[in-house]
Amino acid sequence: MAPQSRADKKINNVWMLTREYDGLAGAGGVKDVARQLAEALARSGCKVSVVLPRYGFMDPTLLGFNPLDLSFDIDLDYTGEPRREYVRIFAKTEKPTAKKGALTIYLIDAARYLEKKSVYTYTAEDEAANPFHQQGSGHFDYFAMNVLLQKAAAALMIRLAEHPEIIHCHDGHTAILPAILRENEGFRHYFAKTGCVVTIHNAGIGYHQEVGDLPFAEAITGLPTTLITNNLLDEKFDPFLAASPYAVLNTVSENYARELRETDDDALTGFLGHRLLARGVVLKGVTNGINPADFDPRKPKELGLAAGFDPASGDLAGKAKCRQSLIKELNRRSLKTVRQTGTLDDRPDNPLFTFVGRFSSQKGVDKLLGALETLLPLDQNFQVLIQGSGSKEIEKALAGLTASPKNQGRICLLRGYDQQLANRIYAAGDFFLIPSRYEPCGLTDYIAQLFGNLPIVHHIGGLVKVKDGKTGFSYPEHKSAALMGAMQTALHTFRTNPKKIQAMQQAAVRTIHETYTWDKVLTHYLSLYREALSQVQ
Repeated sequence: MAPQSRADKKINNVWMLTREYDGLAGAGGVKDVARQLAEALARSGCKVSVVLPRYGFMDPTLLGFNPLDLSFDIDLDYTGEPRREYVRIFAKTEKPTAKKGALTIYLIDAARYLEKKSVYTYTAEDEAANPFHQQGSGHFDYFAMNVLLQKAAAALMIRLAEHPEIIHCHDGHTAILPAILRENEGFRHYFAKTGCVVTIHNAGIGYHQEVGDLPFAEAITGLPTTLITNNLLDEKFDPFLAASPYAVLNTVSENYARELRETDDDALTGFLGHRLLARGVVLKGVTNGINPADFDPRKPKELGLAAGFDPASGDLAGKAKCRQSLIKELNRRSLKTVRQTGTLDDRPDNPLFTFVGRFSSQKGVDKLLGALETLLPLDQNFQVLIQGSGSKEIEKALAGLTASPKNQGRICLLRGYDQQLANRIYAAGDFFLIPSRYEPCGLTDYIAQLFGNLPIVHHIGGLVKVKDGKTGFSYPEHKSAALMGAMQTALHTFRTNPKKIQAMQQAAVRTIHETYTWDKVLTHYLSLYREALSQVQ
């Protein structure tokens, strides 16, 4: 029999490393990609294993995990201080999929993780216990947390006698592993035929997981001095650069990959993309997918909705009930999981703009503020509902808008996050605002579209998948005036051409099912896996 061609080679065994996983630990879009890609691989017949930390807020027993009869020490040296850290392993195997695939999740149980009450940052509780651990600031030992996860995952594979074809590393938190596997004598031979893929979910400054203490980086990773010093970005050791000779690199949309290589927007990454380009590294783009079944408003009970509806068919009667139910609850001020400022009058004929996300300049909330400050006095016949948290300055400014007597009943701010409440906001809204300064992919536009909530996006990064006037609205400049103009276009269309709004809602859902389900996106990742495998065989 002729050998299987590289293009057709079946991928059977994939391990993933991630700091987030939906349903277990999450802070951003990484959690959704990690889980949904893992499940899509398992559905395709692949044996999938996922490794992440067991944080202090996780109860393995309640989450369905069992302790393995497996524990070991990991070398985690500090500069001039040989050290080891003890880890235990919890595991859970998901239900068998339609084919022969399997999905097992492993938790690395270590003291360093157990003391953490959130994935990446300190909480108010942490700050109360230690004033140096300020709420919202990153964990001081972030780099050690990352290295421990990577070394422990590799050691776990060896102890389980696993020889994965592919190790998929998500973001800078796990991007050093390909270098460790190739340069560490203890791993080099065991993983000689294992290919590595590194997905850059966010290349923005502050997201690389870089470290400026080079002797510390060398000691804790065990990597050669030359490898550390040859992979500096802004004089800091950069995990993405370190991965580039040893792994296939991709980011989470084709357009974001292009921006990093070809435009001045790469300044927002510290010019990581241009450095990779200068090395001859091809940064691939694979736009993230979504599982539409997870956000199907025809199943209201699963999503916590007041009624079901179907944007794909144009049946939106239940959507109006969802809005009415949420507004009643806002007026009773009975929401327990968020802090509410302002209310919304029951004005079913007024279009409702919505926002769910982080209050930061990267997410463009500063531009949203400017747009609302101008548009609210100009047009009295729309409403705004905002949920999220972040910058104290932005939160204060948003609260100020809700407090203005002229805006009473028109704008409501919900500070905090609750997934089921977010679903209700998606379901209630007519337009969903995504004014990001940059956006590697974006998942909220998908979610909004599935709920019949048309996105209004800055035409940047992965948000270019929203087609202006067809599946949403977009604008080219990152300015408040440009965002306001797009909002005015949406308002005009809503008021004068409701049939077009309905056609756009249907087209948006249809496009997701035709192009952006994970089962379709999976084919692109399988191509990356085959490429990575060809580099080691």
